[in-house]
Amino acid sequence: MTGTATKPHERVSLTALLRRYENAGEPLTFEAVPRGLLNRGWRVTTTRGRYFLKQYVAADTAEPALIVRQHRATRGLVRLGLPAAAPLPAADGGTVTLLDGDGYALFPWIDGTHREGTELTAGQSRRLGTLLGRVHTGLARVQPLPAAGPQPSADPARTHADIARLLALVRAHRPYDDFDGLAEHRLLERGDLLRRHAHRRPPDPAPEGRVQGWVHGDFHPLNLLYRGDEPAAIVDWDRLGVQPRAEEAVRAAAIFFVHPEHGRLDLRKVRAYARAYRDASGAGEGEVAAAVHRVWWERLNDFWMLHWRYERRDRRSDPLFPAASALAVWWTGEYDSVLDAFAG
Repeated sequence: MTGTATKPHERVSLTALLRRYENAGEPLTFEAVPRGLLNRGWRVTTTRGRYFLKQYVAADTAEPALIVRQHRATRGLVRLGLPAAAPLPAADGGTVTLLDGDGYALFPWIDGTHREGTELTAGQSRRLGTLLGRVHTGLARVQPLPAAGPQPSADPARTHADIARLLALVRAHRPYDDFDGLAEHRLLERGDLLRRHAHRRPPDPAPEGRVQGWVHGDFHPLNLLYRGDEPAAIVDWDRLGVQPRAEEAVRAAAIFFVHPEHGRLDLRKVRAYARAYRDASGAGEGEVAAAVHRVWWERLNDFWMLHWRYERRDRRSDPLFPAASALAVWWTGEYDSVLDAFAG
């Protein structure tokens, strides 16, 4: 992972921050590294070793109480033998250090690489499913389960209004380029699919088989580090929360096992992953089938990448859009085969 030099005034602040950790050593270098879309981080080399120093800046994840909850969960998972990246305690015993109103945490530096699902064998896909299942059962052991609020499924009427608003922005964009053409095509296509499949909206309240539990919240290839063929660490727990557990398993598979060029799932690997997840988590076929339907419906109604580009003028997610938008269409046409791979 490459990084950029740290500005002198940042180095002074970060040095003072690091000295709140008794055993971290004296800092030698700070290197800013890209780690996710929402927070900042530095690779730190000291006289004692290498560390990852994380700054929590996302408005919805930077509350100290939320960070402490994430840290408590990851430390609990480590005690259970799971590869969760857990923070180090500062001199005061806490894992969140405040500086100028922002929260920071120090982690051991973990050498590893990211691996897309296209790189995984069927056996490695099974181990990935087992890992996520163990994470869900482990979180149930180390975290008290709060009451979960209602989570209604996406309303297609609102989605059609969303499509109309985005279409206007796309068509007005200048210069109108190939991405704009693809975005316009996918928006029109998605509107047609929603009209034809509106009767399949998941019911509210949800079926009884929709089991709520603590989940990572953002389990995808960039948040899993491999050392060789085995997972070395699950990182970035900022989205830790209570959700239907099997839906996280389906969402993760839809990212890990999508072909980046044509937006189709590798159903052979999905089947291996899903069976291992069900065995490790105890999720039944009915629970997983309901999750497949719910996540498919979410995909039909979701345009977050286009919101980022056209409303926030943030193009970081643009490379993900071709495969993700193709997947929603392919999944609709291959619904029964996808369902059978996950729950059959």
